Amino acid sequence: MERFIHDVAVRWSDLDAYGHVNNARFLTLYEEARVAMFFVAARARGLTSFEEGIVISRHEVDYLRPVDYGDPVRIELWISELRAAAFTVAYELFDGGVLAGRARSVCVPYNLAEGFPRRVTAAERAFLEPYLST
Repeated sequence: MERFIHDVAVRWSDLDAYGHVNNARFLTLYEEARVAMFFVAARARGLTSFEEGIVISRHEVDYLRPVDYGDPVRIELWISELRAAAFTVAYELFDGGVLAGRARSVCVPYNLAEGFPRRVTAAERAFLEPYLST
């Protein structure tokens, strides 16, 4: 299984009153890595269908330690479950090489133009399978 790795800058606006990354902003950091995978990396491999729509049906976040302003964080993500009409992205967030958070997002391919969920295509499945944990 491969992991998709993406560095994300921590912005001043990500911080809370205590000087740590706000809990809600963790989801933004995970989102930036997920977008890099499904829009940038997928497009580089000739796959653009994810850009037509993906919605999130569930998030789970485990906060393991505070993250301060500073160097970018490293987010590693992979696919923990791949079904006919949904897939789950798992993440680990590292701050200075130390695991600071884990999360999971259930993603549903979605036809934004028509307003309904759709199935994972064969091309999307082929893109996701190298990242699928067994």
